[in-house]
Amino acid sequence: MLDINQIRNDFPILQQTVNGKPLVYFDNAATTQKPMQVIDRMSRYYKNENSNVHRGVHYLSQVATEAYEASRTYIANYIHASDPSEIVFTRGTTESINLVASVFESFIKEEDEIVITSMEHHSNLVPWQQLCFRTGARLVVVKASVDGELDTREFEKALNDKTRLVAIAHISNVLGTINPVKEITRLAHAAGSVVVIDGAQAIAHLPVNVADIDCEFYAFSGHKTYAPMGIGVLYGKKKWLEKLSPYQYGGEMIESVRFDKTIFNSLPYKFEAGTPNVAGALGLEEAMRYIAGFGVDEIKQYEDKLMDYATGELKKLEGMQIIGTAKQKAAVISFVIEGIHAYDLGTLLDKMGVALRTGNHCAQPLVESYGLTSTVRISLAMYNTLEEIDIFMGALQKAVSMLR
Repeated sequence: MLDINQIRNDFPILQQTVNGKPLVYFDNAATTQKPMQVIDRMSRYYKNENSNVHRGVHYLSQVATEAYEASRTYIANYIHASDPSEIVFTRGTTESINLVASVFESFIKEEDEIVITSMEHHSNLVPWQQLCFRTGARLVVVKASVDGELDTREFEKALNDKTRLVAIAHISNVLGTINPVKEITRLAHAAGSVVVIDGAQAIAHLPVNVADIDCEFYAFSGHKTYAPMGIGVLYGKKKWLEKLSPYQYGGEMIESVRFDKTIFNSLPYKFEAGTPNVAGALGLEEAMRYIAGFGVDEIKQYEDKLMDYATGELKKLEGMQIIGTAKQKAAVISFVIEGIHAYDLGTLLDKMGVALRTGNHCAQPLVESYGLTSTVRISLAMYNTLEEIDIFMGALQKAVSMLR
């Protein structure tokens, strides 16, 4: 059992009031809050260890380099990568996916196919769309059911000998659907395709084992994992990272430079041009240690309890439509209420101290497939409580009565 009071005490931002009301923070799919353990680790780096990493012979550079590479090793072990060199630090999921889309261009030719799903975030849609525009390849979209589920048989039908890459979200940021990524990876491999997984919504809420999934690439962000903004990870199988050319050029990613020739650095450094976000990497390691301390399975069970309770309460409201009712879901609930605009609800709820998200959630094609332009979304985390759901429901009922 998680000690929720102790967890909440670790997050100072949760202690504040908004518009005179206790903050109820239900916008965790956009970004999670940060515990003091993460804040203190980053502060300690800037107070005691701050230096540029690699190649420095002085004490602080050695200390910072050791800590930075230890973070890489911890994260590799956390997601069951076979080697720390398979962990590339980026600014986040978006950059990680764009990195793959950029350097993979040499493997895509006209009439090849890239397969995605209808539930992708723009960050896992637009890079592949643009890659198809540049190369003449075809973007194939596998549509989710009205419930928000993928039929693996339909997915298999979309695959053929032209399929070069499959890109899919582990968890939908709108529907909360947990996709069967291991089975989809198996099907993709049978068709000879590479698999890229957007793990932004999964890494803090599910056990992630890239060796078991067997995907070629897995991307996630720190800021959705109780870690700072501006840090993320691209996991890539070593054999693929070795094949691919660098994404950016500059310092750190080179082994030697002449005016007529450059030899690129070894993995993973050839993909990490420029001064890295050392404090962010240390913060990300600390955040993942924080999650591991409670157990991600225990966190998932608690968040499922919150989601089930919130779903049951929402269904009691007249005119309520929950968008996405897959059997396997994470604690993300999108909804609309008949006759009331999502933005109006979000604005009034903010006045009552409830932070949530409205709009198309950077998944415009998915939301529009339901005949909508926007939804209200609540997304829950391990520091949320049943009592907060009750507060939210009271505020929501008040907002609905005002708008009606």
